[in-house]
Amino acid sequence: MLMFDRRILTHFDFFLILLILPLILTSLYLVNEISPALFRKELLYTAIGFVIFFLFFLIPWRSIRWLIPFFYWATILLLLSVDLFGVTKLGAQRWLELPFVGLTIQPSELFKPAFILMLAYLIQENPPPKEGYGLKAFGKFSFYILLPFLLIAKEPDLGTALVLLIIGYGILFLVGVRWKIWAGIAVTLAVAAPFLYGNLHDYQKKRIHDFLAEKPSYHVQQSIIAIGSGGMTGKPKEEATQTQLKFLPIASSDFIFAYFVERFGFAGAAGLIFLYALLILHILSLGMHARGDYYIRVTAYGIAFLLFVYTSVNILMTIGLAPVVGVPLPLLSHGGSSFINFMLLFGILENFIAFRFNFLYNSGSKVTFL
Repeated sequence: MLMFDRRILTHFDFFLILLILPLILTSLYLVNEISPALFRKELLYTAIGFVIFFLFFLIPWRSIRWLIPFFYWATILLLLSVDLFGVTKLGAQRWLELPFVGLTIQPSELFKPAFILMLAYLIQENPPPKEGYGLKAFGKFSFYILLPFLLIAKEPDLGTALVLLIIGYGILFLVGVRWKIWAGIAVTLAVAAPFLYGNLHDYQKKRIHDFLAEKPSYHVQQSIIAIGSGGMTGKPKEEATQTQLKFLPIASSDFIFAYFVERFGFAGAAGLIFLYALLILHILSLGMHARGDYYIRVTAYGIAFLLFVYTSVNILMTIGLAPVVGVPLPLLSHGGSSFINFMLLFGILENFIAFRFNFLYNSGSKVTFL
């Protein structure tokens, strides 16, 4: 029987929910304007997302922390199975077909929460010394970061692989690693850059060439026109011709920011970016104030990096300042996988925060679980 403890409400971060809800409601509003059929799907995704949020919020993660490595390695096996049994779509082998139901799943999306939880588990079990992690510990963490990076990049899905790389090493940077290690990595990357570029797939090189070209691609051109036509305060739905006349491609997902600016103008765009910045900074602050609790710290840092990378790349992509890589705008773009993943991660973070009274801090960074 589940016993309710009033301390859960005391520790629960309601401000996080207040920051998320406007983004979800805005997404529903915009998708409904673009396509009522997609709106019905979006409602379903939203309902599933909230169910997943509460489900993962109620899982006693601290009590079953020993299962986290199994979760990580199970998703690694799924990534390995993509190479053997994966379904190819649009020239990439990234999906697995579920037997008997005809649906497909993308293991690289399922891997993100497992990845963040695994880093939280490893760091909690081996907290950093005052001077930061040395080469031996850094090498151990790098194994858990680079293994999925290589598996996902091989699919090929370099975008998702790079996101995981940024999250993994971003977390280590904030948690603490000796500066000489970072300096060595920077020099190595600078020397290896030409070799890395030479090993990219042709479509990846084309995206870079399109980005560097004087004239942007058709998609970006239409996106810039939509953004520019919004002016300071935007247009009514009927006058948002870039979207309503289907000039703006995939307006409900990858280029939803362009439609948002066409509808609400520069003022709306500034408000939306401010809301994202507030959400990211709030989540970062949760991690920084957690002190010795690395479950909260690492999960918060991981979500903040994920939000920052997705938001910045998507917005820069729509205005022609980044290659078009198909990255969704978090909680705003239409689609189930990304939204459900974020709600799952928010549920885990809220669990670590709300149930943190279940352990006591000892001296230093050691934690005793009750």
